[in-house]
Amino acid sequence: MVEATGVRRKRYLYEEWIESTGLPIYRGHYVPDIRTAEVGWWDERQCNTAFLQLKGMEGVSEGRITEIAPGKSVPPVKFGFGETIYVVEGQGFATVWAGDGPKRTFEWQKHSVFHVPRHSHYELSNARGDQPARLLHYNYLPMALTVVPDLDFYFKNLHEDPELLYGSDDDVYSQAKAILGAGAKDSNAEAWGAVRDENEAPAAHGGVVWMGNFFPDMASWDRLSPWESRGAGGTNVQMRFPRSGMSASMSVFDEGLYKKAHLHGPGRVIVIPAGVGYSLLWAPGEEIAVCPWQEGAVFTPPGGWYHQHFNTGVGLARYLKFGHLPQLSGAGEYRHQIEYPDEDPWVREKFVQELAKRGKESLMPPEVYEDRDFVWGYGDDD
Repeated sequence: MVEATGVRRKRYLYEEWIESTGLPIYRGHYVPDIRTAEVGWWDERQCNTAFLQLKGMEGVSEGRITEIAPGKSVPPVKFGFGETIYVVEGQGFATVWAGDGPKRTFEWQKHSVFHVPRHSHYELSNARGDQPARLLHYNYLPMALTVVPDLDFYFKNLHEDPELLYGSDDDVYSQAKAILGAGAKDSNAEAWGAVRDENEAPAAHGGVVWMGNFFPDMASWDRLSPWESRGAGGTNVQMRFPRSGMSASMSVFDEGLYKKAHLHGPGRVIVIPAGVGYSLLWAPGEEIAVCPWQEGAVFTPPGGWYHQHFNTGVGLARYLKFGHLPQLSGAGEYRHQIEYPDEDPWVREKFVQELAKRGKESLMPPEVYEDRDFVWGYGDDD
């Protein structure tokens, strides 16, 4: 076992650019708390900023911390790529528009998630006059720059595509809608007003997909579908953004439990809205990196590395995941999973030790280590 540290990297054009800004860049496997992580003044964007290039993000995805001063606004920007934004701290307003279309303004708060479509202008404002706001931005600029290595193509492109923002009768920043994709089933679908759409791919857990560009509070989101195969009695929300290849999801599981180890493709970023625990990251046959977490922690499971999540705190733990491009998922990604009976006994031994430090005991049913067909109970929601 080793603690997460810095790692060797291959250089990409994106890395040359962020290094040229002179702003802080976080590497390694995780950042303990982006609410307090050091940021630097970026005159071009008129805000404090830091970049995340954690192991597994290189050449694929960007993570960027923006800090907006009390009562201030960040000048409008327009990118040739979509961005998903998570509010780490604070509250404020976002104004989004495209072409000559009307400006759409909505209010965000701590733990909100919203998506800005490509080729759209947006402006962010801090509504609080007594404290800064912090946001985490996620996009695929590093991968895009490898294909078209021209920053101006993405930052100064005059192309407009209002259809992405105004192409339906619905306000894309109103409440997200529940959708049942092809062949999907969910006992909560009717109560949530889910619409059947056979053109939509089913959610990975077989339940409802939530479609929209705004999710108000991921720390209290309770419209969750069981994810039985991942263990720990966990539930999940799958989030998709209209007319975008980007998506996100959040998993929730109870104290004293841990999820099954699994692996998938590169570029995903995980941020913690609530809970205390740790995650293990390891490449097959190599040493294990330990990433402790609490609210505000960010980490990245590299592509092809197993990772496993453990709740050692009190109450539910939530981990919010960005990055689900299908071509980066890895073939049969959800079959690359280690069942409890097959895991190294050290995994459960460490869990027991970590709980003991907090005066707690494991609540994992002993049967899960013997019965591959063990079924977790979901109460009345199953």
